[in-house]
Amino acid sequence: MDPRGWAEILFTIGVTLALAFPLGAYLARVWQGERTWLDPVLKPVEGALYWTFGVDPKKSQNWFGYTVSMLAFSAASFLVLYLILRFQDLLPFDPQGFKGMAPDLAFNTAISFITNTNWQFYGGESALSAFSQMAGLTSHNFLSAAAGIAMAAAVARAFAANRGEGLGNFWVDLTRISLYVLLPICVVVTLAFVANGEPQTLTGHVDMVGIEGGKQTNILFPTASQEAIKQLGTNGGGIFNANSAHPYENPNAITNLIEIIEMNVLGYACAIAFGIVALARKESRALVAVMAIFVLGAAAVIYWTETQPAPALHAVHAVSQVNMEGKEVRFGAPSTAVWAANTTGASDGGVNGMHDSFMPLGGGMAMFMIQLGEMLPGGVGSGLYGMVVMAIIAVFVAGLMVGRTPEYLGKKIEAREVKFAMLAVLILPLSILGFSAVAAVTPAALKTLEAAAGTPHGLSEIMYAYSSGTGNNGSAFAGLGSNTYWDVTMAIAMLLGRFGYVVPVLAMAGAIAAKPKLAPTAGTLPTHGPLFIGLLIGVILIMGGLQFFPSQALGPIVEHFMVLDTVAQQH
Repeated sequence: MDPRGWAEILFTIGVTLALAFPLGAYLARVWQGERTWLDPVLKPVEGALYWTFGVDPKKSQNWFGYTVSMLAFSAASFLVLYLILRFQDLLPFDPQGFKGMAPDLAFNTAISFITNTNWQFYGGESALSAFSQMAGLTSHNFLSAAAGIAMAAAVARAFAANRGEGLGNFWVDLTRISLYVLLPICVVVTLAFVANGEPQTLTGHVDMVGIEGGKQTNILFPTASQEAIKQLGTNGGGIFNANSAHPYENPNAITNLIEIIEMNVLGYACAIAFGIVALARKESRALVAVMAIFVLGAAAVIYWTETQPAPALHAVHAVSQVNMEGKEVRFGAPSTAVWAANTTGASDGGVNGMHDSFMPLGGGMAMFMIQLGEMLPGGVGSGLYGMVVMAIIAVFVAGLMVGRTPEYLGKKIEAREVKFAMLAVLILPLSILGFSAVAAVTPAALKTLEAAAGTPHGLSEIMYAYSSGTGNNGSAFAGLGSNTYWDVTMAIAMLLGRFGYVVPVLAMAGAIAAKPKLAPTAGTLPTHGPLFIGLLIGVILIMGGLQFFPSQALGPIVEHFMVLDTVAQQH
């Protein structure tokens, strides 16, 4: 560890937060249907889309109608993507001649991308055509991200409403977020990526001669455009198997910084927009502060662990101060640490290093960030409503301590809202721990772990997979292999993590919207100061610790002590 590394981590987080505030203000205008500077260009397009699909932009939906629209859209998205993947060999732009995906893998991949998880049991450059990448994956990178932000907008309107039932119109939110937020930002970022060396071409490959004179074939795709939405929409699924450690996806330090900022900036911006719409700016800043504190803490832990000597080097008495295994040498430990904290806190899943090669506590910290609920700052939209759920639980706990009906942002929080909040929160341990327990004793699952089966690291690989799937993250420990068992169970975990979580949240939002908006009184708990920030951090840590610490103790924590024992034996 050195000051330059800490400065890099702090600078990256600081720039992300600085950009999030103006972006959040702009996002709030989009949520509220207000005029933006893009209206002269995009308003006619927006109107044409409503006319084409028969959408009445003035019609608001209650929570049930909003939820049904979201589920119907997701089901249709799954069907279209599944068919594209299954029959890509019959579709255009397939210069490599890739065959269609197997049914179970197509099922897993389609669910992965419509849930904004983007888990990949395949190598993109060796399995998917350019058409599948663009029309299939990239389009769903936009749409699944827009759907997540739309649901955050619905939650914000619930707190702004005064005895109202409407949460907005899902189809209008989906359209406006795609047109006015995701698309223009991605156009600008794509051009920046192309300027810095990322390919953007439909040419299937180029034949080259290496520096040693040998011939090689380099596979090419329209990489820059997919990379832009991959990070902005917290999708994370890479065109290349090495993800953002690949020089075509991440050529230099400039693209590396842009990608780290991209994966978190909209998550913070959603919290800022929430505060503007719900007339709770100070409270939203408290949520942003909690998010940033966790990201900084996770980056610090990973940076500390990854700047310790690797035990394998101790064993041969080599001098080394940094664990560089699995890290891109262009970026080093500080960049890998802040990237890992950002991507696991943001449900992004893109990586510029290999989490499986981290020291045990580094990999365990990345896993724990996912297990805390993917709300730090979480996926675009989903992080915001995840934080709101935790804030509601926090004020409920505070209300129990003082014997007063809790309130949050002028809304009384009663039994109905708390039940929905707890139903959403319990989805995570049910899926992560349940699927992990079954996989740990199932031969079909264990045979893909190879040498790691039956070891603490093998358990970590299993838990990380289901944490990543349920948390809609998409990153992985590399030792996990693919087969039908994993394809199907991971797909179910991804569905539970997305829809099993958000349906209770939207039901909770409907109940909150119907309540009167109350003015704060002398007995109202302030939800914007250090006291509430500390309470919220405590609730998040206690819930995460109680649910997942025992399993962490059997995986990365015990592996850490095994590493210490290995090091001690060398002295």
